[in-house]
Amino acid sequence: MLIKVYDKNNAPEVLDSVAAILESGGLIIYPTDTMYAIGCHALKERAVEKICRLKDIDPRKNHLAIICYDLSTISHYARMDNPTFKLMKKNLPGPFTFILEGTSRLPKIFRSRKEVGIRMPDHPVISQIAEHLDAPILTATIPYDEGEDPGYATDPELIEERWGNVVDMVIDGGPGRLDSSTVVDCTASGFAILRQGTGILKF
Repeated sequence: MLIKVYDKNNAPEVLDSVAAILESGGLIIYPTDTMYAIGCHALKERAVEKICRLKDIDPRKNHLAIICYDLSTISHYARMDNPTFKLMKKNLPGPFTFILEGTSRLPKIFRSRKEVGIRMPDHPVISQIAEHLDAPILTATIPYDEGEDPGYATDPELIEERWGNVVDMVIDGGPGRLDSSTVVDCTASGFAILRQGTGILKF
C-alpha cells in the first residue's frame, strides 16, 4: 500500500492509519533526512525480529536504532549524562545516530548489546508519525543488493514496486536522498564518530 503524507496539514485519519499498522506489529517504509528507511513499532519485539531477518541483522552484534520524537522521549529509552544531552540538543533534529546505553523500557532483543542508536531525523513526515504514535520507531535503511543501483531507494513508487509485498505500507514523502547519518558513540568517555555521514557534529 502506497500512501501520500505531506510535510504538514495531514488529515488525522491518515496518521491514524499509519499508527494502526505500527500498533498491530506491521512494517512501514518512510522518508527520513537521509535515506528512506524501513521500520516498525520499536516496542513490538516480533516486528523488530522481522526487520532483523529482512536486513540480516544480528542484534547481538549490530546496534539497533530507534526514532524518537523529542529529547524528553529519548530519556525513556536511553541514558544521557549532561554532556551528552547538550551535544544532542545542539545537533537534533538532524542526520545523526547517537549510540547510548539503553534502558529496561526497550524489549529484550535490544539488551544483548546493552546499547541503542538514537535518531531524531529532521524530516516533518516521520516526526509527525513518531509524535502521533507516541512510541519509538525502529529504523533501518532499506536493504539493497551489492552492485544494485540504490537510486531506486529515492523514489517512493519504485520502493513500493520492490517492497510493497513485504511491508504493510510505503509512505510517499517525496523524493528521497542517498545520504547516511553520522554515527556518534556516546558510551565511552568523550564522543567518538564511528561513521562520518552527512551530519557535521557541532560541539
